[in-house]
Amino acid sequence: MASLDLLLHPVRLRILRALLDGHPSTTAELRGRLPDIAPATMYRHIAVLTAAGVLEVLEEKRVRGAVERTYRVHWDRAEIDPADRAAMTPDDHRRAFTAFTGGLLADFDRYLTREPADPTADGVTYQQAALWLTDEELAELLTEVRTAVTARQGRSPGPDRTRRMISLIAMPSDG
Repeated sequence: MASLDLLLHPVRLRILRALLDGHPSTTAELRGRLPDIAPATMYRHIAVLTAAGVLEVLEEKRVRGAVERTYRVHWDRAEIDPADRAAMTPDDHRRAFTAFTGGLLADFDRYLTREPADPTADGVTYQQAALWLTDEELAELLTEVRTAVTARQGRSPGPDRTRRMISLIAMPSDG
């Protein structure tokens, strides 16, 4: 399991978000998805994630005298250890949530600035629902959502498929 500082670095977080769909990628493919990250920075952070066991090297092959590696995420190692999570302070949670929502805002901004952005046609949605749930009912709901999302991960890209980001936030509300 990874530490909070390892996962919350902005560049490493973006690399992991680029790999969320479960498809292995080479560094060159990641650079294509994240062109604003300098190559040296990209290589350095991929090395950090690999050394921590968060990324796994699936394949190595020679390309023009260099070694090209294909990576995938070890999701069980890309999560904060439950004991570390339990020890997180409110400021740690605030920092993690800020990184999470900052990533969402950046993704949405990149989407809106591309041409043509059509939120209605693209099925963009952002909504909230207030539910009265016991702890057990919440756990059941989160398991159902996780199962539904996991069942759809790993599908191959195709002309009729669009890569879509699905995000979930659950928290108690006083209002």
